[in-house]
Amino acid sequence: MTVEFTGQVEEINGRRLVRLPADASTELPSRGQVAATAVVNETRFETVVEPDGNRGHWIRLDGHAVDAGTTVTAALAPTKQWPEPTVPDDLRSALDAAPDIAGLWNEITPMARWEWVRWVQATKNAQTRARRVEVGVSKLRDGKRRPCCFDLSSCTDPDVARSGVLIGAK
Repeated sequence: MTVEFTGQVEEINGRRLVRLPADASTELPSRGQVAATAVVNETRFETVVEPDGNRGHWIRLDGHAVDAGTTVTAALAPTKQWPEPTVPDDLRSALDAAPDIAGLWNEITPMARWEWVRWVQATKNAQTRARRVEVGVSKLRDGKRRPCCFDLSSCTDPDVARSGVLIGAK
């Protein structure tokens, strides 16, 4: 299955993204996050399609050569294979400093690693974030494969969403 659409690139707090039109969102297999292979203006990449908190979706375009206001053509092919997340420096340093949990970190699925990364990044408060890194290492030491009570729909990038709703979502 491939979902094709056109959309306008937006910039929210320095992050570039494109929202899926409503009809494209309804074609996806989930109202939540969906791992997908994307082709945007003929550039292919692995991504996670994010829920916008209003029954729609969006994809991040940071690192792609598209400017805000540009209309792009896109195709998404949902997949069961989640791409590896980019682990932020603070979490990476904590993981590197705890070689006893390296085996578990490498054993958990990419989707589970996405959850850990998202949980750590879902706050703008530096103290809360540092505490989440510390607690995350502790939980991994205890054999926890995912952050407890983690809600994929509300643990989002705080620069583009508030309480799971994309800023400016209609």
